[in-house]
Amino acid sequence: MKKRIYFKQLPVFIFIIALMLAPVNPLRAQEITTYQYRHVDAAKADEFVKRETTYWSKVARKAIDSGKMSFWALLEKVGGTNINSASNYLFVNSWPDLNADLSHVFDPTKLFPGIPMSKMSTDAMSTVTDEIFVMNDGWQEIVKVDPAKDYQYVLFNYHNSSNPAEFNRLEIAHWGPFIKAAMDNNQVDQKAWGNSIVLTPTGGNMKFNCLSVDLYSNIKSALAPTWSPAVVFPNAGLDSLQKISLDPPARILYRIVKVETKK
Repeated sequence: MKKRIYFKQLPVFIFIIALMLAPVNPLRAQEITTYQYRHVDAAKADEFVKRETTYWSKVARKAIDSGKMSFWALLEKVGGTNINSASNYLFVNSWPDLNADLSHVFDPTKLFPGIPMSKMSTDAMSTVTDEIFVMNDGWQEIVKVDPAKDYQYVLFNYHNSSNPAEFNRLEIAHWGPFIKAAMDNNQVDQKAWGNSIVLTPTGGNMKFNCLSVDLYSNIKSALAPTWSPAVVFPNAGLDSLQKISLDPPARILYRIVKVETKK
């Protein structure tokens, strides 16, 4: 599918957000990630996945190799509510420089010159339900990680906080080193953890302003992680996070369908 590029006015907004977050969360080379949520009817899901993995993942691979993108992923929701109308697929795209000319990033004609767009496009078989922009800040993974084996499912934790910058700082300071030690010491069957702060949209009807991700190698671990009885949780840090949390986090599980990233 030709991903829509909605970035024309975004760099100015991101600069303002950067000034607001600068004391605790500086922009790192201004790399921004977009989360684009899609609804695909069940009858069209197989063809949708086939076209995205056959054609558009290779288009993303070319964009990554040229430096226009740094990450592309297609995820499929596992379970959920309002299944007939809610988003059931998620694209994750990371961009090193949103000020660059991105108008031709998703142009497949040079890679597949003999194939008509009607055979590659997924526009007509999917509907964009939401799109958010986030800044990634915080990542931990197991020692000697094997992404192809270890990263199969992603649990998204959507946090709503009265102070997202402080929430993000506390997550990195307390939960990051804790989960890293627990994973490396085989005290939990989680394989990686990441953290992000939402840049836009914010306020209004948005029910979260930070999000974190937990990665697992199988669905059982993702649904019910096994913790060692010897693990010691960072209670002081968790209490600080709880004080600025407005609601319990919403959690949604996805299966990783396809990933392209920097080599």
